[in-house]
Amino acid sequence: MNIAKYIDHTLLKQDATHQMIDALCKEAYQHDFASVCIHPYYVSYAKNWLRNSHVKICTVVGFPFGANESSVKTFETITAIEAGAHEIDIVMNIAAAKNEDWLIIYEELTPISEICKANGIVLKVIIETALLTETEIARATAVCCEAGADYIKTSTGMAGGVTLKHIGIIKDFISEGVKIKASGGIKTYDFAMELINAGVSRIDTSSGIEIIQQSELK
Repeated sequence: MNIAKYIDHTLLKQDATHQMIDALCKEAYQHDFASVCIHPYYVSYAKNWLRNSHVKICTVVGFPFGANESSVKTFETITAIEAGAHEIDIVMNIAAAKNEDWLIIYEELTPISEICKANGIVLKVIIETALLTETEIARATAVCCEAGADYIKTSTGMAGGVTLKHIGIIKDFISEGVKIKASGGIKTYDFAMELINAGVSRIDTSSGIEIIQQSELK
């Protein structure tokens, strides 16, 4: 099993520099990671770096709180696609989820998912499991699937990490064909494998190199 193809090699630090993005892209190219996950500011830069590779460019929308107006998220999505993004990780409106305003979430995500599908872009919706109750995780999973998500992603990494319990709840309510991306606190090969064995198809981590190195010792 090639664990590298499960990994979105991630750098979302506020103070990320061109030199840090250079290193990230070089590592992703060398190890053939699934993608690099970077801020929108660096999408066009990474596009030039990775133009001759199989590594996808993933960027974030509504990051990290999900509280942007829907029109802003739509604009962010379109701009990221035009800049060269292949995958969009959008933060669900978490405040709406806490208020049980599920229709707002559905109505926000549906047109964005349609834009992504029309352009062949993968849409991953971050539901921020660490801030939700089990009932809210279940409902968020179902609503985001109904709205057209390709992946349900657990976390931004800003509010807490993923747990196997979170994955289990998502699996119980996810639609057929929709995948799971795990994020937050994934720093070891062993934990990454636990998540993969639990049904995760993609892992968001800034520890991709360490995970690869650990895998080579197994």
